Amino acid sequence: MALLSVTMPMSKKSSLLVVAKVASCNLPLLDYRPCISYSTHSFSDRLFGIKSVPITNNCRRITTSFRCFASVLSPQLRDALDKIVTSHKVVLFIKGTKEFPQCGFSNTVVQILTSLNVPFETINILENEMLRQGLKEYSSWPTFPQLYIEGEFFGGCDITVEAYKSGELQELLEKALCS
Repeated sequence: MALLSVTMPMSKKSSLLVVAKVASCNLPLLDYRPCISYSTHSFSDRLFGIKSVPITNNCRRITTSFRCFASVLSPQLRDALDKIVTSHKVVLFIKGTKEFPQCGFSNTVVQILTSLNVPFETINILENEMLRQGLKEYSSWPTFPQLYIEGEFFGGCDITVEAYKSGELQELLEKALCS
């Protein structure tokens, strides 16, 4: 991890110039987008990059800091994840365990798979921060749980619920378990 210090002129009418000082990490180009905060119904500015940082619109220039994760997905971690997702027909990366999910979304997917009598492995992403961050990059999916079927990323909770309701999940799992 590295600390990123960002200094920028604030103006909603002009383009944004970002000056960044980065210690020991290479960052991708940062992207600026104005956005609306639906909770407060107010305009705010946000800097999007490795991690979103709210920028107050009350000042002309500000300096803020946040942590970044420069490519956590090392070749070794990628190989390990490849082995995990291909060594079992169904793998679920969750917060917690199959017996004790520690998040409602993780619990929902565990309950769906359990109700279908599908044998599946779970990996607790809360035990290893490097795994948790690397998996987001591996799957190009920012949230958990993450379901893998036959080595392929299937989706998170919402996608799994919709596929379960439509019957698509059952069909896919039957094919996977028969192959």
